[in-house]
This record gives sequence, structure tokens and C-alpha cells, in this order.
Amino acid sequence: MSRLILTFTDSGAGGLKAARLADCVVGVEQRFVCGKLPPSSELDALFSPRAASHRAGAHWLDNLTGRLLEDARRQGLGLIEFCELFDAVDLWVDPDPNSQLQLIWLLDYLRPHASVTSRLAMLQTDHIIGEQQPAELAAWQLRLAPVRGHHLEVAGAAWAAWGASTPEAWFNLLTRDPGALPQLRSSVVALLEELPSRGSGLGATEMRMLELLSAGHVHPYDLFPGHEKLSPRRTFSYWETGALLDGLAHCPVPAISGFDDGPFDLDMHEDPERHQRYKRSRLALTGLGRAIVAGAGDFSQYNPIHRWWGGTELTTERLWCWDAEGRTLVAP
Repeated sequence: MSRLILTFTDSGAGGLKAARLADCVVGVEQRFVCGKLPPSSELDALFSPRAASHRAGAHWLDNLTGRLLEDARRQGLGLIEFCELFDAVDLWVDPDPNSQLQLIWLLDYLRPHASVTSRLAMLQTDHIIGEQQPAELAAWQLRLAPVRGHHLEVAGAAWAAWGASTPEAWFNLLTRDPGALPQLRSSVVALLEELPSRGSGLGATEMRMLELLSAGHVHPYDLFPGHEKLSPRRTFSYWETGALLDGLAHCPVPAISGFDDGPFDLDMHEDPERHQRYKRSRLALTGLGRAIVAGAGDFSQYNPIHRWWGGTELTTERLWCWDAEGRTLVAP
């Protein structure tokens, strides 16, 4: 029986390829936790069939390697058509919020195609797939469970909620039984916590950075979350986290000072001297930063806010907030 594994991180795809559990492993990686969501038309075009002469970088098969994938690229197959080549299609899903968002998007995308959904099985893990040994991943394969109609229904409602113009529908998912997708609830909460907090005006990842700096962790990478780091939050990627840290320092009234280089972009990373200066920077809280950590300052009162949270455009004038103590939304 031919088997395809779809997963949502490059590290997870690498680990699953090493474990040799399927004829083909594909990492389908989109970033949905940060920035403006791509319109459905753009996603449809990315994963639809495409002529062999398509523009490079505009199709899901671009930059993927392997004999089956290269054959599919020559044929211009869409994701649906590629899945139909296999007898079984397994979804291996990490617990982090972006993987959960990719899961609900993919299930919603596949929902009209019974030729694919009838072949789907899913494994939702408590641990990061890319951090496991091949033998352990082989043992996990026994936990695969078929995808049923209720999985597709919950995923469709959740994806619509994430794309809504206010956070209310996403917040209301907390009252819905997520049993079909057990890791979804923790991601709903984690993403709500990244709304500006009532009181500080910062999301949970930003607030943790200030707390760590206040505790004496003064170098930029001390403040990054990740495996065996002082901040265990996994909501944002490496690049997204660097941009958040930049935002705390490069604004009208900064909360952090002391960067010797920046901004946190590809140009800085490709210059070894600049990157070293950045890493050696000794950061400090400003007066506003100290006030925020003490519970007496609000970042949004001094600095303009304009960013996207799912389908919600957050601005200074239209600022949805999260009340962590009451676990409630605060409308503008």
C-alpha cells in the first residue's frame, strides 16, 4: 500500500524521512500565526494544478525534492491530485499553534474532496516531531487514527474563526468541544494570549521578553523562546520573534534599549560582524519597560499599534485586548 505523509514543519519532515515510514514525506509549511493572512484565492492558486511553465516560487511543489515530487512537478499536479496517487495519506501534526492552524486550514481545504478525505489518518502529538529519534517516530505510527466528518466540521469552523474580522469567533471556540482536535484548545488560548494584554498592551511573548530582561538575561538570544530556553512559548518562529524584539526597541517610546546592531533581518544575519555585534548586545529596560514589568505601564499608550492577528486588523484606534486574569476579550 502506497503511503504519503504530510506534516507542517521542515524539521518534522526531515525526521519522518529519516524514519522511512512512507513512500513520500512532504512538509507543507505556511505561516498563519503572524502577519496578514493570505486570501483564499492565493492559497488555492498555490496548491492547484499548474502548467509546467508556471512561475517559479508560485506553486506548492517548487523547492521540494524527491523522485515522486519531481514527477509531480513535471505534471503540474495540485495537492489534491498528488494525494490521490497514494492509498493512504497521513497527517503528522505538531502541538504548536502554527501547526494547528495549518491543520485546520488543510482539513478545511480538503473537505470537499472525498477522494482524499477517505484516505486520511491523523496523528496529533504532544511533542515536537522534529526532535524525536526515528525509532520513536516508528512507534508513534501505531497511534494514527482515521479522519472523520467531525474532524472536518471542527476544522472548518475553527479556520473560519481565525480568519474573521474580530477575535470573537476564535474566543468562542473555548466553549466548543474540541475533542476531535485535542491540541486545538491550547492553541486557541496561546493565540488569544498574544493579543495586546489589558494593562501592558503587549502579547505574552513580548511580555516574557521583558520579564527575562528584568531578571538579568541581557543578551538578545537569551530572550528568544524555544527548546531548553527560559521561555517555552512556541507561538512564533525565529524570524517572527526577532521582529517582535525589534518592535520593543525601535518605536517612539522604546521598552528596551542597548542594541548594537539590527534590524533583525537577513542582511544582518549574512554579515558575520554585524550578527556578532547583535548577539553581544547588552540590553536594558527603559523607564517604560520597567513600568510595564511592574504592572504600571501600557506600551500601547505610548506607541502606535498596527498589526494583524488572524483576520483581525489591530490598530491603536481598534485594539482588541486579552484580559489574562479574567480570561476574557476586551473590545475596543
